[in-house]
Amino acid sequence: MYDHRRLGRELELFGTDPLMGAGLPYWLPDGAVVRHALEEYVRDQERAAGYRHVYSPVLGKRELYEISGHWDHYSDDMFPPMELGGEEVVLRPSLCPHHALIYRSRSHSYRELPLRMAELGGMYRSEPSGVLGGLTRVRSIQLNDAHIFCTLDQAVDEARAALELIARAYADLGIRAVRHRLSLPGEGGKYVADPALWERATGLLKEALAGAGVPYEAVEGEAAFYGPKIDVQIADAAGRESTLSTVQIDFHQPERFDLHYIGPDGSRHRPVMVHRSVIGSVERAVAHLIEVHGGAFPVWLAPVQLVVLPVSDAQEERALDVVRRAVARGLRAEYAGCGQGSLGARVRAARLVPYQAVIGEKEAGGDRAAVRLRDGRRPGTVEVEDLLQRAGACARARGGELWAAA
Repeated sequence: MYDHRRLGRELELFGTDPLMGAGLPYWLPDGAVVRHALEEYVRDQERAAGYRHVYSPVLGKRELYEISGHWDHYSDDMFPPMELGGEEVVLRPSLCPHHALIYRSRSHSYRELPLRMAELGGMYRSEPSGVLGGLTRVRSIQLNDAHIFCTLDQAVDEARAALELIARAYADLGIRAVRHRLSLPGEGGKYVADPALWERATGLLKEALAGAGVPYEAVEGEAAFYGPKIDVQIADAAGRESTLSTVQIDFHQPERFDLHYIGPDGSRHRPVMVHRSVIGSVERAVAHLIEVHGGAFPVWLAPVQLVVLPVSDAQEERALDVVRRAVARGLRAEYAGCGQGSLGARVRAARLVPYQAVIGEKEAGGDRAAVRLRDGRRPGTVEVEDLLQRAGACARARGGELWAAA
């Protein structure tokens, strides 16, 4: 594996600046492409699994986090409140209080449940400067988050389905989980004092793990302040372990926000809140993908999917036409003309691009291109239309294949 901090800067995916501050990286154009492709993938997977997406603000009144319990149990990791119009507002440390408010904005029937609410939203945590690094540990976080409001009888199935969704995403992305951790409370006042709550939520998570056939290790002191969670652990280039994805069952916040639904008996019932994140923070996910793939991203994630290289200036117009046609097909294509160096130098510079299309005099006369694949294969001289169809098919499939069947 590679170190994403070095490779990410070499490939011009992200950067930092002291005037922006520690733990606040910016995304360069190629990195923004990877991020956008990853976000769209997650949204598509969630839509297919029955989630609906929302947007919520990154600020909230201090009172909101007092109700949720964050202020009492998590304020050391939050940025200080800001005075605004005589009120105190806070940069949110998580999305769940906002989703609880969205849920309670109208009444719900048991027939609507489970209600799956997802968001790719920003949140902020006051991380100590000593733990910050690259994209892995940051202060401004874009989180792939979701909250499922369901009945008690539905909670185990929803948690199990979340684990299965995470497993499918890891397979598509080429990510390997090193272990699943059942994170339990430890000693001290960090955790909500409700033993019955912890016991019930822990039992349901154990059922979900068993139903998904996932082995796990129970670890004390790693739970969220309001309940236990399943943490899906990954390892970086140096073997350091971190959490990427999570599944949680929460009885605490539905109680704090007085959430309810109308049951078949016509009376009010308390829903269960299942928290889940498929890829965790976009920043940490991209950092891991950089290291796993060494910058040679799968076709669908690659910042540039096709580079077109004329042998001489005489093929410039034909090469530019191929680029235009590729872009019209939805491919991310670029032109590497003779002004950028010899053909060999341009080929080497584009070594991480999945497809290289070389156009010489013979190819230009027949609307063809000599194709080189990133893995070293050379399918030979093919019709441009054939190349675009195959590359497009691989990109749409979101798999690891480079050369789709004709």
